[in-house]
Amino acid sequence: MPADVKICGLTTPETVDAALAAGARWIGFVIFEPSPRHLDPARAAELAARAAGRAATVAVTVDADDALLSDIQRQMRPDWIQLHGSESPDRVRAAKTYARRGIIKALPVAEAADLDAARTYDSSADMILFDAKPPAGASRPGGWGEGYDYGLLAGLDLGVPWILSGGLTPANVRGTIAASGAGAVDVSSGVESAPGVKDKDRIRAFMDAVAC
Repeated sequence: MPADVKICGLTTPETVDAALAAGARWIGFVIFEPSPRHLDPARAAELAARAAGRAATVAVTVDADDALLSDIQRQMRPDWIQLHGSESPDRVRAAKTYARRGIIKALPVAEAADLDAARTYDSSADMILFDAKPPAGASRPGGWGEGYDYGLLAGLDLGVPWILSGGLTPANVRGTIAASGAGAVDVSSGVESAPGVKDKDRIRAFMDAVAC
């Protein structure tokens, strides 16, 4: 495929299987109670087990404390942990002990100046995920289906790989990849029929659009 794909916020065996069958490189499970996609670590572990040998697993957290990260590590044993809150570079480094492969640090983007924050995570995170800034007063930092000027990422040179997220759908993902030069993309709400409800056909359509 022209870009690797992460399908995030999966909550059912059927949609996990759909993401795996379609060729997703990563599958993500949200462990954050305000999200409509929230799973407890035990349920995330059950679903993540279906990916064994087929895709990397990601536990998506928001400002999680050590107790929660330890519970996630014990039950789910994720390949990656995504930190989607206000975690500092030092916190990113500390969280690495809980992931088998490394840490994905999510950063919000609305304008070019927001990309400067990525430089501070070059030596701590293993990957950066750029997401749209949430609406004012939002109860969670991602999963709103909002986009931004993806061209801001064109030519971006970081010391670690990066993933583009925010407002992606089967209809716009190809243009987004072309505008940004992204080598990897992440989708959640763009393959849902309702908040938190993934749609197998939309997952397939998204993967087909990326592959074109």
